[in-house]
Amino acid sequence: QVQLVESGGGSVQAGGSLRLSCAATGYTNSMICMAWFRQAPGKERYGVAAIDTRGGSTYYADSVKGRFTISQDNAKNTLYLQMISLKPEDTAMYYCAASEPWVCSSGYWLSQTSVTYWGQGTQVTVSS
Repeated sequence: QVQLVESGGGSVQAGGSLRLSCAATGYTNSMICMAWFRQAPGKERYGVAAIDTRGGSTYYADSVKGRFTISQDNAKNTLYLQMISLKPEDTAMYYCAASEPWVCSSGYWLSQTSVTYWGQGTQVTVSS
């Protein structure tokens, strides 16, 4: 079992920044592909960024490239999502996700169906 706990969400104005954190506990060695998903009201949940925690390769959705950065601190078993130049359309519930190793490199990290473990989510609201 892997437990994921997100923090760092909040309300900011457009152009602002936030950093989300996800603390992972449990048998984390099996969940090599870590990702951030988001879900806006009435919309599907989809991946915005992922990282292969073995080699550090990162992956981003086109909508966030150049603005979001995913990173990890292995010593703390913590995943981060640094978000800058936030836009109102970034408003959503953000979820931390853990998946099996093959998910990142296959491109399936964008899909919620490939996720094994979820965090409870943290709300990000960007006002114009």
